[in-house]
Amino acid sequence: MQEVILVKLGEIVLKGLNRRVFEDRLLKNIRRRIQRAGNFDVYSMQSTIYIVPKDEDADIDEAEERVAKVFGVIGYTRACVCEKNMDAILKTAPEYLRDTLASFSTFKVESKRADKKFPLDSMQISREVGAALLRANAHLSVDVHNPDITVRVEIREKGAYIHCETKLGAGGIPVGTGGKAAILISGGLDSPVAAWMMAKRGVELTAIHFASPPYTSERAHEKVVALLKKVGEYAGRIEMVTVPFTKIQEQIRDNCPEELATVIMRRFMMRAAERIAREKDCGALITGESLGQVASQTIQAIACTDAAAHIPVFRPLIGSDKAEIVALAHRIDTYDISIEPYEDCCTVFTPRHPRTRPTIQLVEAAERSLDVDALVEDCLANVEIRHL
Repeated sequence: MQEVILVKLGEIVLKGLNRRVFEDRLLKNIRRRIQRAGNFDVYSMQSTIYIVPKDEDADIDEAEERVAKVFGVIGYTRACVCEKNMDAILKTAPEYLRDTLASFSTFKVESKRADKKFPLDSMQISREVGAALLRANAHLSVDVHNPDITVRVEIREKGAYIHCETKLGAGGIPVGTGGKAAILISGGLDSPVAAWMMAKRGVELTAIHFASPPYTSERAHEKVVALLKKVGEYAGRIEMVTVPFTKIQEQIRDNCPEELATVIMRRFMMRAAERIAREKDCGALITGESLGQVASQTIQAIACTDAAAHIPVFRPLIGSDKAEIVALAHRIDTYDISIEPYEDCCTVFTPRHPRTRPTIQLVEAAERSLDVDALVEDCLANVEIRHL
């Protein structure tokens, strides 16, 4: 009895002449993602991707777990494949579904005959398979309106596929089809979620983390690595660039008005991140800011921050409240890591009374006490790169 995984495409099917580009990228991403699960054949046919084990060592359970987190997959299901004849279908269905159906009371069968040469129509297939399942499961009854579970039989080009409910996939579009961008990543709740949201739109990520030892610890750095590994389960491989930021923050603390410190700090982050983004062929920056969440995230403060950048800055969480962000953090399994008590550079020099409505003239005047270009050059000369 051969078991396979059937993958349903989502938004990709709406694409026009370049649909094949999206499908090819999705196939490539799936193959790379399930590589550790063993040897599988992955191919596309009739708007479905087939994942077929090629030997007994292929771990289909692990492959299914990994496929669930691949952007571009709207749904997936485990299915048993058999010959395209009713004898084989009626023998295989009760055997394959025995354990699954044991915990349900009612069911119905839905059939799809993609191969129109098959002698029975969809209703006839459903009727015969339903009767076979009833004979093999005395505890079951049919409920076509509100069943506990739906059994599906698909007659396709290469065989008959028997399965139950399709599970929800990650959705979105394949990573690598939306260009490249650099995410400014901290150890908090927001930026990992922002990274996940942009990866869902097909963006390939480079991560930029600002560290301020000795004010921030190695544990704080490893916390960010752990967060990126969680995001990477969906986004794929991520290059992490760690920027030493201590000197810049100390210079801001010693030479600039305390009430403007956070905005000036973020402007330096934008300058450094833009330089790295351009070197990595990234067309935009991404931050985890949400409007009004803290003093540096007011409209006026964001305007001052963006004035230091010369490429687009995406803020996918800008209209989200904290409860929504927390819910997403739980969904992608970053929440427990984010709340670990290790501070990042954004929190160690927080002003007691930050200005919530700074003006660009005021901020630029405060920055004149600093050698901006030299400070940026100095921190970029000592970055550390890690591939996750």
